Amino acid sequence: MKCFLAVFVFVVLAEGIVKIPLRKHKSIREALREREIKVQYQDPAFKYQNNDFATSANMYINNYADASYYGAISVGTPPQSFEVLFDTGSANLWVDSVYCNSQACNTHKKFNPRQSSTYRVMRQSFYLPYGAGSLSGIFGYDTVNVGGIEIPNQEIGLSTNEPGQAFEVAKFDGILGLSYPSISAGGQTPVFDNMISGNLLSANIFSFYLSREGQQGSVLSLGGIDSSLYQGEIHWTPVTSESYWQIGIERFEINGQETGYCYNGCDSVVDTGTSTLTAPREVLGYLLQEMGAQQNQYGMYMIDCNRVSDLPTLSFVISGTALPLPPSAYVTQHYQYGYQFCTVGITPTYLPSSNGLPLWIFGDVFLREYYSIYDRTNNRVGFATAA
Repeated sequence: MKCFLAVFVFVVLAEGIVKIPLRKHKSIREALREREIKVQYQDPAFKYQNNDFATSANMYINNYADASYYGAISVGTPPQSFEVLFDTGSANLWVDSVYCNSQACNTHKKFNPRQSSTYRVMRQSFYLPYGAGSLSGIFGYDTVNVGGIEIPNQEIGLSTNEPGQAFEVAKFDGILGLSYPSISAGGQTPVFDNMISGNLLSANIFSFYLSREGQQGSVLSLGGIDSSLYQGEIHWTPVTSESYWQIGIERFEINGQETGYCYNGCDSVVDTGTSTLTAPREVLGYLLQEMGAQQNQYGMYMIDCNRVSDLPTLSFVISGTALPLPPSAYVTQHYQYGYQFCTVGITPTYLPSSNGLPLWIFGDVFLREYYSIYDRTNNRVGFATAA
């Protein structure tokens, strides 16, 4: 009995599927011609133009108690899934790994590079300090998928030690930094920069809508802006330092009255990884006194819930536009054991900005009020009233 191997090409036409046998040395185009199927000429170099694959993606991300916003990504081949905090205040991507036996790692899912066929060792270690907690680890390369956008050979940190309890109680398995590469530990290329260099996005923009009161529905848009998530126009302001997403504040107002605190200018870092609004120490002291807030034993600033409606509206004038923050945005009501209490979501910072100016941090307290857009092409940040 004679054995032979038949090779076919399946071509989808309007009439259905045509199965075409291929013989040695006959091209697909020639085989199609034999079937009198005309094929439009296409430049062979077209496959090298990645722009055709540029896309945008909306990721629905989780809101945990208005304190952290995180979502699923995958690492490796086959993919291993992790929940990561999307952080505009840092630049590195890292996840818990099998190389870490700290309690913080043992309470989370760990990446196992031995189970990934695309993982490559880098043999470079790192240390990352955050506002709360720190970690050590090693770098490697692997395929990362964020919102359906695949980034091959992405630098990724694998934690080896996470001391303390900060990450132990976190709901996420790692952090994906979205700031500029100049602050990346180890000089590693951030995920968004690899998306840019790979022409993977329709536009070099990402945007955040952060839900409130612990409700779900938060969205990270990669490569675009979702107009259904904001109202009115977008107000743009330039980045003042291409490190963090740092912008300038022209004036700080209370109930529409100029305070003089930013008379010579202030800076603010727009940071989805900080849960509070952070104010310069001297400003916060005055604000808390005006509000009648008292600090409790846990460092929280307590306020009489009956006085919330009497508290002032804070406004930040940025590139000529006032962005108000009502008391409903910076005061949170809590219910525990049948008891109601209210806290002020503003905390102090003691350091100036990189420009030497008083530094604010527009964390989640601010960003729940405003849809925020981060434009790397024009190095600017946009704000619009959240829907």
